This record gives sequence, C-alpha cells and structure tokens, in this order.
Amino acid sequence: MVVRGPGRPTPRLRAEAEAALRGRAELVAGCCRLAAGQDVDDGLVVALGGPHARHVLAGGPHADQEHRLRVWGLRGLLWVWDDTALDAVVAALGDPAWRVREMAVKVVARHRLGAPFPLVVALRDPSARVRAAAARAVAALTQVAAMSPHGGRAA
Repeated sequence: MVVRGPGRPTPRLRAEAEAALRGRAELVAGCCRLAAGQDVDDGLVVALGGPHARHVLAGGPHADQEHRLRVWGLRGLLWVWDDTALDAVVAALGDPAWRVREMAVKVVARHRLGAPFPLVVALRDPSARVRAAAARAVAALTQVAAMSPHGGRAA
C-alpha cells in the first residue's frame, strides 16, 4: 500500500477505497456534484479530501477556501473515472479558481479526453500552473493522436 506521510493513504487510495465502498458510479456522481459546488455528504468530502477535510468542514483553517471541495471532487475523478463525468470536467475548465482549472486539465490529460482538447488548447490562463498543466495535457493528447487513428478518446 502506498501512503503519504506516516500511515496516511494517498488521494488515489482514498478514492479507490471509496469507490469500492460506495460503488464506482456513486463515487463518480458524488465527485461531479462536488466539482460543481453542490452539496455532498461529509463522508465523501473526508474520503476525497483526507484529514484536512475535517478542518474545512468544521470551519477551521482554510474553511473560506471552498474551492478546495471542487478540487477534491476533480481529484477523485483523476483516480476513478467514468465518461459520465465529462461535462463536469469541461465545466471545471472555466472555474473561477485556478486550482480547480488546473485539476480539471490534469483529469483531461490523465484520461486522454479528446472532447475537451480544443478547450485545453485554447486555454490562455492567467495562472502559470494552469498554463503548464494545459501544455502537458496538449502534449499528452497530441501524442495519443499521433499514435491512434482516432485521435484520442472520443468521450
């Protein structure tokens, strides 16, 4: 088991464990709701956000940074994907918070999603981190396109 810190599961392991518990479809649906800024149960927030999520839910440090919830929803999709989440990822590319946009681009790259490719190519983001993630996504997607007669996933 891969852990981050002393005995702490990685975000990937937490997402995969939650998918095993809730079912893949339910986890993906919850991640999409969270990415859209909608309410989900606290258990899902803690599963995706890890120990820090309890502080956010309790109104502790960084509680004013509600964009973290949207990032955690997208990060769940990074590790547990279903094509039904495509619209949520596309919407997140235009989120006001740069961290959300960055994670949405990472999801596009990881799952080689061809449908949002034009949006990622056209992304002229004020955040250097989002621009860097977009450049990596474009490189990953164009590599897939060069190797595949279908140009990446059609999703």
